Amino acid sequence: MRLLVLAGDGIGPEITAATQAVLRAASGRFDLQLHMEEAAVGHAGLRAHGSTIHTDIVERAREADGIVLGPTSTFEFKDPARGEINPSMMLRKSLDLFANIRPARTYAGFPLRSGEFDLVVVRENTEGFYADRNMEVGSGEVLVTKDVAISLRRITRACSERIARTAFELAMTRRKRVTIVHKANVLKVTDGLFIEACHKVAQEYPAVTVDDVIVDAMMAHAVRNPQRFDVIVTTNMYGDILSDLTAELSGSLGLAASLNAGAEHGMAQAAHGSAPDIAGKNTANPLSLILSGAMLLAWYGRRNKANSFEVAAAAIEKAVEAAIAAKQSTADIGGRLSTRETGEAIAARLRA
Repeated sequence: MRLLVLAGDGIGPEITAATQAVLRAASGRFDLQLHMEEAAVGHAGLRAHGSTIHTDIVERAREADGIVLGPTSTFEFKDPARGEINPSMMLRKSLDLFANIRPARTYAGFPLRSGEFDLVVVRENTEGFYADRNMEVGSGEVLVTKDVAISLRRITRACSERIARTAFELAMTRRKRVTIVHKANVLKVTDGLFIEACHKVAQEYPAVTVDDVIVDAMMAHAVRNPQRFDVIVTTNMYGDILSDLTAELSGSLGLAASLNAGAEHGMAQAAHGSAPDIAGKNTANPLSLILSGAMLLAWYGRRNKANSFEVAAAAIEKAVEAAIAAKQSTADIGGRLSTRETGEAIAARLRA
């Protein structure tokens, strides 16, 4: 398996290095023959190539078997004409990574905010309110005058149906329950279309129980009773916000794993940002990207009928679980180790 590794900005290089250590250990134990190639994105790419993500990198990503993307300083990239482009957006859009799969589960070893739970947010990744990806040309945001701004939201039946199908297929491997999250009481046309598409797909999966919840109420339900939920399917912005909430309820945003998947390509990506305030301090939690890497291996294994990759992914997840319980992790989840040491501890468990 050939991986393109893009470390990014802020804490990105630190958590990416820890993730690579874990992936190398998994490759050695399970004979995965992983080959990792690195390229500069974010500020490093801007300095080296005049762009936060060079077009050559997109082509290399297209040719790779998978991508590992560290967090980048997206908020600082304001002018595409000067090469300031959101690398995550560019890869998601160019490779049509339409499904953003974000699991959230609790682990033994530290106090739980809302009790034990295990759920997955399945987020549509290519349209919605996200102005940098919902138009073929230009942006979905318009500054009409200096005092008037307009943002357009795109919801399509095709994109709604394919993300719904991803959610239902996932639910069939879990507890067979899908919750549709929306705001159709206000956004009657767009979210109405989304709900309609989801229920149409649901007819193909009669074994799955389906309900729907308005997004603001969903935030309260997720805090009060996350155990109620199994697979949650929703549009882009709702999913982005909800998955951060459920990750924090599980213990920390540092546990927020994320897989961006399309028909042909997959990308592991930490769900959190670049955290410049702690960059270079070797204190960032690398588990989000490590767990994302495990998701990428499992995706590749299923797609290529290569069971060793799915076994390796499960082993990484078990090693993470054991490390958290033993407090072999960073301080945000009750551990005593640095970023590097956390990666080394998990890699050591895989080699044992």
